[in-house]
Amino acid sequence: MRAVALACCLAAVQATTLGIVHTEGGMVEGTSKKLGLLFADYVDIFKGIPFAAPTKTLEKPEPHPGWKGTLKTQDFKPRCLQTKLDQTEAFGSTDCLYLNIWIPQSRKGISTHMPVMVWIYGGGFLLGASQGANFVGNYLYDGEELAVRGNVIVVTFNYRVGPLGFLSTGDANAPGNYGLWDQHMAISWVKRNIVAFGGDPDNITIFGESAGGASVSLQTLTPYNVGKFKRAISMSGVGLTPWAIQRDPLFWATKLAQKVGCPVSDNAAMVNCLKVTDPQAITMAYQLVLSGLEYPMVHYIAYSPVIDGDFIPAEPENLFKNAANVDYMAGVNNMDGHLFAGLDVPQINQPLQKITPNTVFKVVEGLTMEKGVQGANMVYNLYTQSWPESPDQETMKRTVVDVETDYIFLVPTQTALALHHRNAKNVKTYSYVFSHPSRMPIYPSWMGADHAEDLQYIFAKPFSTPIGYRPRDRDVSQYMIAYWTNFARTGDPNKGDSSVPTPWLPYSPEYQQYLEINHKINLQSMKQYLRKEYVQFWAQSYQSLPSASAPEPY
Repeated sequence: MRAVALACCLAAVQATTLGIVHTEGGMVEGTSKKLGLLFADYVDIFKGIPFAAPTKTLEKPEPHPGWKGTLKTQDFKPRCLQTKLDQTEAFGSTDCLYLNIWIPQSRKGISTHMPVMVWIYGGGFLLGASQGANFVGNYLYDGEELAVRGNVIVVTFNYRVGPLGFLSTGDANAPGNYGLWDQHMAISWVKRNIVAFGGDPDNITIFGESAGGASVSLQTLTPYNVGKFKRAISMSGVGLTPWAIQRDPLFWATKLAQKVGCPVSDNAAMVNCLKVTDPQAITMAYQLVLSGLEYPMVHYIAYSPVIDGDFIPAEPENLFKNAANVDYMAGVNNMDGHLFAGLDVPQINQPLQKITPNTVFKVVEGLTMEKGVQGANMVYNLYTQSWPESPDQETMKRTVVDVETDYIFLVPTQTALALHHRNAKNVKTYSYVFSHPSRMPIYPSWMGADHAEDLQYIFAKPFSTPIGYRPRDRDVSQYMIAYWTNFARTGDPNKGDSSVPTPWLPYSPEYQQYLEINHKINLQSMKQYLRKEYVQFWAQSYQSLPSASAPEPY
């Protein structure tokens, strides 16, 4: 009798998995993974569901024609065509528009009406994939731990990057933003199909980091997504960042066309040639230079979204009315600019090498070339006003990181939060700064949280790969997952299935409240006026300066 009872119980647990699911394109079958001990929860996993047809060069994505029979969705699909990190060769595929879904299940029955979190990866609009970096089968964006610990459905997807995703002539011949259209198509697919996986189509949150954070922001601002999702989270990137919008796309399109042998005197002829050129050749024709730069590296991000009069119909700052009904959370890492600063001034990470005040000024001058000498002098004076007469190396190196963090990440994010709040209708705005110190041993002792260092915590790596992490790192991961998934569930990071270490108050322009996130979170972590003097300067005094003619950065 015990054996029969055990078999019945096991069958009941097995029955709480989805099995085969019917989508608009056809039937899909994923895998079901048992978690923990007997009678513990399961997670259903679907990897590689097509949400659009194989891509065509410099064309918007098209609907997938569907398939017959049952599609086995058990493995990640190739990323969209891009260069390897060392830029020596291209890899990936033009047939790349696939998504992945993780659904937590309990023995109480099949999950229904679950909150849905849709991830958009970063990578400078040049690199990236739905599964993220892979270390011995451990994918960075594996959504299992986040889904199970937060009791939410997690979706990740591919979108085109580099020239194939964002090359534009600035006119109708190649309007650009193909990668954004890919993202939009994935979000729309989730909206139409997620109910079959137990998700609530009326409770979708999009979230992303870096170029993914900027993409999230732009997806909230386009008129094409009104009503598609309920909430959004931008991590270290918004649509107002200087690298999120390419202001001279024809310059970069022409340079690439010349490299692959296409005519450049006529835009139509150039684009027609590019469309029949080997996509790998197009991908390899752009190389991001990482050393010996004449200007700061941020100016060399060539292929990013453009104001096309369609998907992005106007300046992003004028489109926040489209996000009026979207709860919004946005923040930065406290040393987000270190990644860029370390490329612009390599001595920052080399303790025996020194920099001078002139080194700092050169970085400032390069960042602010749009405003000329007057802008550079004003910025330099502001950031060095507290320097002693003979500043030490740490002071000067930290100043470079502060300038790049503020200009590239923090100030645009604060501006976006203010604009969201101003346009919001019965939704909330939340601001944060992530400051858990870097675990990278090669970094200076004064380092805070570098760009992208928050990813390991939101995707629960201290739990899934505990070796190498400390108890404090698991605390940070637990806190972030709780706040993020509560926000996805209710629109309030304090309310949901997970307890949080301290209340997180919504942002208001009067007090500019923000939560500082690290392993020491307590009541004092709720703060006001994040770098107020610097935010006000960049947003007001600097912007009011007349523009100067700047040389081409490449």
